[in-house]
Amino acid sequence: MATVTLGTTQITVDKNGFGALPIQRVSDEEAVRILRKAYDGGVTFFDTARFYTDSEHKLGLAFEGMREKIFIATKTAAQNAEAFWKDLHTSLDLLRTDYIDIYQFHNPSFCPKPGDGTGLYEAMLEAKAKGMIRHIGITNHRLAVAKEAIESGLYETLQFPFCYLATEVDLELVEKCREKNIGFIAMKALSGGLITNAAAAYAFEAQYENVLPIWGVQRESELDEFLGFIQNPPVMTEEIRAFIEKEREELQGDFCRGCGYCMPCPVGIEINNCARMSLLLRRSPSALQLTEAVQKKMFNIENCMHCNQCKSKCPYHLDTPTLLQKNLADYKDVLAGKVKVTNE
Repeated sequence: MATVTLGTTQITVDKNGFGALPIQRVSDEEAVRILRKAYDGGVTFFDTARFYTDSEHKLGLAFEGMREKIFIATKTAAQNAEAFWKDLHTSLDLLRTDYIDIYQFHNPSFCPKPGDGTGLYEAMLEAKAKGMIRHIGITNHRLAVAKEAIESGLYETLQFPFCYLATEVDLELVEKCREKNIGFIAMKALSGGLITNAAAAYAFEAQYENVLPIWGVQRESELDEFLGFIQNPPVMTEEIRAFIEKEREELQGDFCRGCGYCMPCPVGIEINNCARMSLLLRRSPSALQLTEAVQKKMFNIENCMHCNQCKSKCPYHLDTPTLLQKNLADYKDVLAGKVKVTNE
């Protein structure tokens, strides 16, 4: 059983965190069953957000009456102090608790600091002084903001995308957090579903003693695989290392991580899936991507107004409109039988 301590928070948990974004997609009853099974299997760290519709509500249902047995991290995307307090009170009500273990600024475009004019960090400090939150964190997809947060000394945890497709710059963030004793919470450890070998993903994360990966779970079968890692954690072998190197070669360069920060689209294009359809066709059962419903979503790309809003909002600086057009062209070729995909 491998554990990780999140920096100065002294929160020590199994190296399997539960990412509660996907449980938006299942019923209350199913969500509660999955969450409790996760706890019974040894998972005690649960990450959610005010932005994740009813995710906090479902955690509240699952863990009412056993609050001290788990750690809850949630997030606010507030832009000012008034919205901060509204989000915090809403989260506490939905989670059925009177405190949050780690309260995080949710992917802000800047690093909140005292005196920056927003009142956000001052509100964090006040909430901590009142016992409503215990630790202050930040999540981001922007390297510049993440680096500033680390150097500021204001944050006890950083949540950032980190998987075996990580670059040297990403690895530097992990090392900086280790040096400064800041907890590193790894989101997108499966790269938004593009990584399908969970054992390889786990083995990569396990190499870094200060990293807590949170796995997005919505199905019991997914949970069962990660629960199995608690008693038998995968380790980095030459076979897994070779597999990862092959994956990196295939996926290096510009590809959509599916983070969704480009959304919503003015004409309703489901950018976070459509912009990576070529990869999904080849890395998951292709039949799932060729249904009438998915075809309708893909052909909606033809309605793109080229307003470039998605491009301006992409934290990875992708040319999203061009990427959408390339994926649509490939999709049409697959439908027409001009290109064969064999991953069934």
